[in-house]
Amino acid sequence: MIQWNHWLLDLLDIGIVAAIFYKLYMFIRSTRAVTMFLGLLLIIGAGVLAQWLGLNGLNWIIGSLKTIWLIGFLIVFQPELRRALSNLGQNPLVRPFISRTETNEAVDVVVNAVFEMAEARIGALIVFLGHAGLKGVIETGTPLFARASEELIISIFQPRSPLHDGAIVVHGGQIIAAGCILPLTQDPHLSRTLGTRHRAAIGITEESDCEVIIVSEETGTISYAQGGHLKRYLTRETLRETLSDAMAEREPEAA
Repeated sequence: MIQWNHWLLDLLDIGIVAAIFYKLYMFIRSTRAVTMFLGLLLIIGAGVLAQWLGLNGLNWIIGSLKTIWLIGFLIVFQPELRRALSNLGQNPLVRPFISRTETNEAVDVVVNAVFEMAEARIGALIVFLGHAGLKGVIETGTPLFARASEELIISIFQPRSPLHDGAIVVHGGQIIAAGCILPLTQDPHLSRTLGTRHRAAIGITEESDCEVIIVSEETGTISYAQGGHLKRYLTRETLRETLSDAMAEREPEAA
């Protein structure tokens, strides 16, 4: 019985290692890291062979190269690794164990930026990602994976910015992408006074469980869309409360 359990543990160990390497390869296969990753695997394989043959000198050299190669890998590909860890943190199995502090900070940052843009008559479209995900929408924009800040949000929506016409997608305290194109609602009963930004906000919330904040460039008014419905003329306190409540409902385990 003990030997049988040991055999099952060995299979589990091999399966986990294989899954890790597969996921890592799938993540980096379309990036500049793939050749360096294959080189690291080659050095590791040569080290195993040298140890098996008892070539102590060669084994020592390869062991030193593995350390240098790994450090170089971490330094050169820091952005890719940071993005991978960010994706891991957004996994549904991990999210319940993450504090909501980062999300609450993102709400405050967005609210402050929104009202500053409203005062300056800068139009904006800000999407808070829901459970459903918006991969198709995110792919229409420019990937950022940058920590949300008032300065960054305002600079993105400046009229001379190449990304100001689209929407930004925010999730977990990060701006995932900017310049994203949202689908317009096809509701024929909407007021004709609503512009493209408002129709896009309603359209995406009809298809997904996200929330969208809209800043009108013409009037400076602030609106909020969720579930295909639009709330207009929000105050700072109302917007913060509405957005915080939406985030709390989305993450009940962390409440």
